[in-house]
Amino acid sequence: MDLSRLAKKNHYEHITEQLKALILNGELPPGAKLPSTKELSERFGVGRSTTREALSALKAMGLIEIRQGGNCTVRSIPSPAHSLLPDLSGLQTNKQTILELIEVRKSLEVSNAAIAALKRDDHDLHSLEAILAEMEQHVGDEEVGERTDLLFHLTLAKATHNSILAHLFESLSHQMEIYSNHSVSAQFFHEHRAIYEAIKSKDPEAAQSRMKEHLLHEKSILLKYLAD
Repeated sequence: MDLSRLAKKNHYEHITEQLKALILNGELPPGAKLPSTKELSERFGVGRSTTREALSALKAMGLIEIRQGGNCTVRSIPSPAHSLLPDLSGLQTNKQTILELIEVRKSLEVSNAAIAALKRDDHDLHSLEAILAEMEQHVGDEEVGERTDLLFHLTLAKATHNSILAHLFESLSHQMEIYSNHSVSAQFFHEHRAIYEAIKSKDPEAAQSRMKEHLLHEKSILLKYLAD
């Protein structure tokens, strides 16, 4: 389990975000036991009270269970999107819902890109860079492509440093991930790279433009599938 030692003391939010990312990307699967509070504190370089705050936050999110004795176990949780939105098997028969979802996602993610360009920090950039590196390494792998695409957009939402925007994105996720072939995933990688470069440059207008282009490309593919 890869954890980054914190530069600041008593910053439980960064611990929460690192562990949450490991849970969401499957590195810590349902049923997995987290290291002890003592071990986590040593690995993060913080006091135990800070680690306990982070674990309490993860419990409040429904991501872990804290059992008697302080043992923490990752919970098996359905995606929030699955309870709020139609699942992929219904796409062919629910075109109107998908078109509405595309409109909502475009509005949200274009705004997210602009806000992230202004508010992102070095930690956000490092996280996005790591995701892009994995995405590039596995171009053409549908499973990895879907996972890294979701992680990229979720990390970008978190880079707004607005918890409501991040939660809104999570409720829309998992619905329109398309990596059907090598050429599509390669193009998506370049689009994500362009979004990242705009955010890195703190250019909100470019970030908005690159995100619009990416989502329009995704929309065109979705509509093609819906028409089949």
